[in-house]
Formats: sequence, structure tokens, C-alpha cells
Amino acid sequence: MNELKNRGVQDILIAVVPSQGLQANPCRVTDGLKGFPDAITAAFPDAAVQTCIVHLVRHSLNFCAWKDRKAVAADLRLIYGAPTADQAAAELDAFEEKWAGKYASIAPAWRRAWQEVIPFFAFDPAIRKIIYTTNAMESLNRVIRKSIKTRGSFPTEEAATKLIYLAIRNFEKGGRNVREWFAARNQFAIMFDERFNA
Repeated sequence: MNELKNRGVQDILIAVVPSQGLQANPCRVTDGLKGFPDAITAAFPDAAVQTCIVHLVRHSLNFCAWKDRKAVAADLRLIYGAPTADQAAAELDAFEEKWAGKYASIAPAWRRAWQEVIPFFAFDPAIRKIIYTTNAMESLNRVIRKSIKTRGSFPTEEAATKLIYLAIRNFEKGGRNVREWFAARNQFAIMFDERFNA
């Protein structure tokens, strides 16, 4: 994080990271590094650190028998779909009461990640749709890596920058989440005010 700061990153509004409580997390943003949320807030104290809800759900479903996955996923959706953090906590309690006998490891995993889950509830549903997962960022990174890999080398830094710009533009044309990002960007501008436009 200090290296990013040294390279010119002035602020991070929201960092979506995997939960520290997960062992085998496929989220590539932090590669499961313990203490990464603390490192983010040490370098960028005003950053909101949000756990990747999709990866938390996937981790939870790893404990389930195949026949129960749909029911467990539906009950987990009640937690992260709750309108407030207090209601989400109540849904987590209800989930634990219902499933603790069969899948005792799921609710504690959510509780271990809870401090990085609750920032999620401060946001409007349009923004929640964007930040509940890192999948869109991972997809964009894959598109950029693929376009660079097929080219091999570049005569100038400007040529590389142009290729990355074109890859992003093509991603925007076909990307499903682009419309939601525009709506979220407008809400970020209001929520983060002077930090957003700095």
C-alpha cells in the first residue's frame, strides 16, 4: 500500500478485499494476505474496507452438501440483502439458529469477517451491486492482461497506454456492469464529496 502511495495514489474510497477469516480464497485482489485491511487503512486512513461478499458466500457454500446449497444461499442472501447492518445482524442470528446444527462453520466465518461486511450497508443498493464482489475488476484485469500478452512488446510507453485504453473501451462496450458503475460514480461524488473530486 505504501508503494501505491509512493507511485501517486492519493486516496482510496473503497477497497473490496477477501475476508481475513477465509482460508482458500480465490479472490486475487489480495491473494488472501492476512492483515491486508489493516495495511490499507494504515496507508489510507479514510478508506472504507469492504469484504468481497461473493467470495464470502462461496466460502460458506463450501461447507454445504449439494442438496442444501440453494437453501443456504437464499438464507445468506437475506443477510447481505438486508437494508441495514442491524437487520443484517438479526438475519445472521436467524441463519445461525437455523443452520448451526448442520453447518456450524458458516455463521462464525461471517462473524469473523463482520467488521468488513458492515460498511456495505452504508451504501445505496446501486452501489452495493457494484462493491459486493471483485469479479468485475478481475474481469477487467483479465481483458487488459490478454491484450498486452498478445502484443508482446511495445515500441513506446505511449503505445502500451493506447492499447490498454482500447482494451478498457472494448470492455466498457460489452461489460454488463458499466451502467451500474456510472450510477455508482454519481453517488460516490455525492457521498465522498471533496475526496471524490480532489
